Amino acid sequence: MKNLAQTNYSSALETIRSLKAKYGNTWDAILPESAARMAIQNRFKTGLDIAKYTAAIMRKDMAEYDADTTKYTQSLGCWHGFVAQQKMIAVKKHHQTTNKKYLYLSGWMVAALRSEFGPLPDQSMHEKTAVPELIAEIYDFLRQADAIELNDLFRRLENGEDVQDKIDNFETHIVPIIADIDAGFGNEEATYLLSKKMIQAGACAIQIENQVSDAKQCGHQDGKVTVPHEDFIAKLNAVRYAFLELGIEDGIIVARTDSEGAGLTQKLPVSQKPGDLASQYLAFVEAEEIDINNAKEDDVLLKRDGKLVRPVRLANGLYKFRDGTNIDRVVLDCVTSLQNGADLLWIETPTPNVKQIAHMVNRVRAIIPNAKLVYNNSPSFNWTLNFRNQAYDAMLLEGKNLTAYDRNNLMAEEYDNTELSLRADQNIKTFQADASREAGIFHHLITLPTYHTTALHMNNLTQGYFGKEGMLTYVKEVQRQEIRKGVSCVKHQRMAGSDLGDDHKTFFAGEKALKASGENNTSNQFENTIKTTPVIDIAV
Repeated sequence: MKNLAQTNYSSALETIRSLKAKYGNTWDAILPESAARMAIQNRFKTGLDIAKYTAAIMRKDMAEYDADTTKYTQSLGCWHGFVAQQKMIAVKKHHQTTNKKYLYLSGWMVAALRSEFGPLPDQSMHEKTAVPELIAEIYDFLRQADAIELNDLFRRLENGEDVQDKIDNFETHIVPIIADIDAGFGNEEATYLLSKKMIQAGACAIQIENQVSDAKQCGHQDGKVTVPHEDFIAKLNAVRYAFLELGIEDGIIVARTDSEGAGLTQKLPVSQKPGDLASQYLAFVEAEEIDINNAKEDDVLLKRDGKLVRPVRLANGLYKFRDGTNIDRVVLDCVTSLQNGADLLWIETPTPNVKQIAHMVNRVRAIIPNAKLVYNNSPSFNWTLNFRNQAYDAMLLEGKNLTAYDRNNLMAEEYDNTELSLRADQNIKTFQADASREAGIFHHLITLPTYHTTALHMNNLTQGYFGKEGMLTYVKEVQRQEIRKGVSCVKHQRMAGSDLGDDHKTFFAGEKALKASGENNTSNQFENTIKTTPVIDIAV
């Protein structure tokens, strides 16, 4: 007999009819049409089902990008299941498909918004369990979006509309999540155990960085400390073993290097032979030539090019890399990661500059031609200032007269409609397409967009609501916009599952079901046909 977990309505209907015939009169109250409808409303029964499905999507998209760099992918970071749900509903509404649209789970936002300790900096201090819990929450909300939209389609079908094709070819809201595991939250065994939890929750792609786990810093902050390649490879292996144990053969590992902005290492690896990975790593460490007679007690010494050298060691025991080695370290990190099981790269950069990114990626591609990046279009960058500076430099090379601009004040609003500003904005607009074509970026993401949009919207709402505009601020800036733009949650009862629940209660209890919908449900005010509310005169 077929498994009940069918994605096709007619197949699910056939399965349930067969089950009814098998179990006889005790199943008389079960309507095959209702049960089949519920089965396809919940296509993905487990997080592993989601991980398998979305891993296949990412692999397909990666192959398509290799053939055509215009087919890059994108995502936005979401810190709550509802935020992710509304994002994907909006994607389907505005773009008619979820194709090449992913979700990003930011460790920064988990730390800042999801920790039981309260708001924390991005330093791996939040609970490990918060990460898989958020993944599971996001997919719960996306599955609910599937159920609500399909339920609406079935209601329309029952009312005589010809929507069977939309039901049969329904596109799920379930899309890949690239999930941030920071530096692995401990040793490689800890990384393996947390990876399993993340995969079981639905993650098909895990991003891990080469910082020291207990000294982890946000990629856009100072004080980053990297680990030798052997340590990082062990964690790449841990993630791969977790994928394989759980049957996610296509699982994706995103290897992030923070070497561009990291100037320190915690330990010196042991070289077994000249030129090995440890030897290459040690060559980046800053050291001073020393005579053995001048060595201090307990000094750490190295032999380099036939000479005795002493690595520069800070008071905290950390070792310093030589200035100017950061790009070479980035390239070696990337090549080594791809040669040891990583599928995609992530290079943290100080600014969003296509030429600078391409310079690093092209060096990697000289060794591994299909190397490609996940890139952080970070809110930590001042995009306006960066691109106005780039436009200024370009115009200077073209011999343009730039006396109208103060180079030290390019953020000034007075420049907003100037040639410099328009050129800068155009380059921001095409940044993702340009970087995907020229710098090997397969996936563009913004890590913290919904952190900033929440703060911005609350700023705007409170300014008016608690001021002279009062309730008009909410009506003009929120509800009226929701209605006119067709935002799904304007009918928040429906979005929370009220209509879906009413239909389910009818399946379960028939005419005896106590339903929330009806004439007295105020959500009816948001239907296309507005009924006039009777006016009640009250004697004063």
